[in-house]
Amino acid sequence: MRPFSVTCRWLLWPEGLPCSFFFFLNLFLSLFQLLENKYLKTFFFFFLVLDLKGIVFVIQSQSNSFHAKRAEQLQKSILKQAANLTQELPRVLLLHQLSKQEGAWTILPLLPHFSVTYSSNSSWIFFCEEETRIQIPELLETLRRYDPSKEWFLGKALHDEESTIIHHYRLRSESLKSDFTIDLKHEIALYIWDKGDGPPLTPVPEFCTEVVDSSCATTFHSFLPLCGNPVKKEDIFFAVKTCKKFHGDRIPIVKQTWAGQASVIEYYSDHAESSIPTVDLGVPNTDRGHCGKTFAILEKFLNHSHDKIAWLVIVDDDTLISISRLQHLLSCYDSSEPVFLGERYGYGLGTGGYSYITGGGGMVFSREAIRRLLASKCRCYSNDAPDDMVLGMCFSGLGIPVTHSPLFHQARPVDYPRDYLSHQVPISFHKHWNIDPVKVYFTWLAPRGEDKARQETHKGFKEEL
Repeated sequence: MRPFSVTCRWLLWPEGLPCSFFFFLNLFLSLFQLLENKYLKTFFFFFLVLDLKGIVFVIQSQSNSFHAKRAEQLQKSILKQAANLTQELPRVLLLHQLSKQEGAWTILPLLPHFSVTYSSNSSWIFFCEEETRIQIPELLETLRRYDPSKEWFLGKALHDEESTIIHHYRLRSESLKSDFTIDLKHEIALYIWDKGDGPPLTPVPEFCTEVVDSSCATTFHSFLPLCGNPVKKEDIFFAVKTCKKFHGDRIPIVKQTWAGQASVIEYYSDHAESSIPTVDLGVPNTDRGHCGKTFAILEKFLNHSHDKIAWLVIVDDDTLISISRLQHLLSCYDSSEPVFLGERYGYGLGTGGYSYITGGGGMVFSREAIRRLLASKCRCYSNDAPDDMVLGMCFSGLGIPVTHSPLFHQARPVDYPRDYLSHQVPISFHKHWNIDPVKVYFTWLAPRGEDKARQETHKGFKEEL
């Protein structure tokens, strides 16, 4: 992220594995730099006395009605606190309103706009998530500790305990360039680090996740949203993609873990097996992609059965998912809107690409989203095309944005920093490789009483806003 002056510091563990210290995107501050004649040059502008006018708040909002409302609540909270301090109101921006450009959520496409608009009258840009709680007096007090004549990148640090697929198993010697946006906070940190040419990340203890004490300037938690009664199990159809070679080892795990919580579930394969039972879609199995199979599932759901079911969830046969938590989450979305929900990735976003929902963590469709998709002419270019990426390309062409939830996970729990998962109530994980999937399910995803308690805590947060 070269227009920002930030770093990702690399350490080498005794085992020879890289460890990256990086920030929560939901809790980071950065000085911004200007673009000059297509080259990246650094210019800083400071106020001698820090006040709210010198901070631009950017909320990582989404256009979906539920997320837009949450972001607006946070915006009102910031402005209300500023008014109580009798200070001039700061600028509080909602990301989805700044640009309709695909990939604005990665921040990079918006940097020229930030440079032109705010470089001469602001000192800091503060990025946060919809769930971030901000205490303005403590934030101002925290920033006053940092000498504005120096370059700063401030945030809460995470680190990898081992190489991980979500960071491309990246080694220190590898190029930073990639066409994929997978873990945004990590990849922005790498961009800012710029092979060590940027200043180091400075961890700020006042940037908290859980409330530690009264000194916290920010806190953050990915709660299970509380939007009324959970969606009924009968209103969610689960489609499990499988194939004959996995009938014997993966399907039993699905049935041993989460399948019993589902009211409507079918297993789609290249081979009909009555003991499971599986449905043969007539699409040959492919070693990768599975686009033909996925579009056959969409077609069957919309036109041949289940005409009263509002939601379709497509998962892999090695996906682990919490149905009870998904029921709560879906209560916040309107199934009459075109909703395409899950963990968001990006491809080629700097060169006219698109966002997509990664398939392994589970893809959630409203019936209206499927109707609009199949009414279009957008289809697989081959049966083994990557289904999640083709779907992202199709929805992008239809002007339907994907909706991101960090509670879905493309990888295993061990692939994420512990501190990152510690403030989540996860909905899904993916892959059985080198883990006990049954243990993972019952450790991370099985229904438990504390989920309800966490929802009540979130209710208190909504009342604060």
